[in-house]
Amino acid sequence: MPVSDQGVSNDRYQLIPRTLIFLMRGESVLLLKGAPHKRIWANQYNGVGGHIERGEDVHSAARRELLEETGLIPDDLWLVGTVIVDTGEDQGIGLYVMKGSCAEGQARPSEEGNLEWVAFNEILEKNLVDDLPLLLPRVLKQKVSDPPFAARYSYDEREKLVVEFSD
Repeated sequence: MPVSDQGVSNDRYQLIPRTLIFLMRGESVLLLKGAPHKRIWANQYNGVGGHIERGEDVHSAARRELLEETGLIPDDLWLVGTVIVDTGEDQGIGLYVMKGSCAEGQARPSEEGNLEWVAFNEILEKNLVDDLPLLLPRVLKQKVSDPPFAARYSYDEREKLVVEFSD
């Protein structure tokens, strides 16, 4: 199909593609504690990730982000879910949630913040970004053979996050 037939229009809802990656090592997950100077998620724990750049596919973008933000190369990496973030604007976020493992290597901090291998049973003790208490348990139980989950994030009138999984 040629580009002219793709139906791209500024009148349609558009998504900015991003990755969110969770690496496992034994019974721990690698989380990024946002640097104190960050505009969003300062001092909060999140997965690693970022924007998918023009010319990248989801996997290559995730691998690039991991290398840039952690210095690690995953042993494996797969799509565990997708999240549409409805920002209430003409553009939303298309979040590709990835999971993988990394048995070796020392994670190095970046401008984004410090990295920490957090034991599964200690995750909820951390200052997590709003969606992680609901998202991370799903990610942790996903196996390679499981179909990816789908979710939608939106915000209520008080700008409180609303998470909906389509089960």
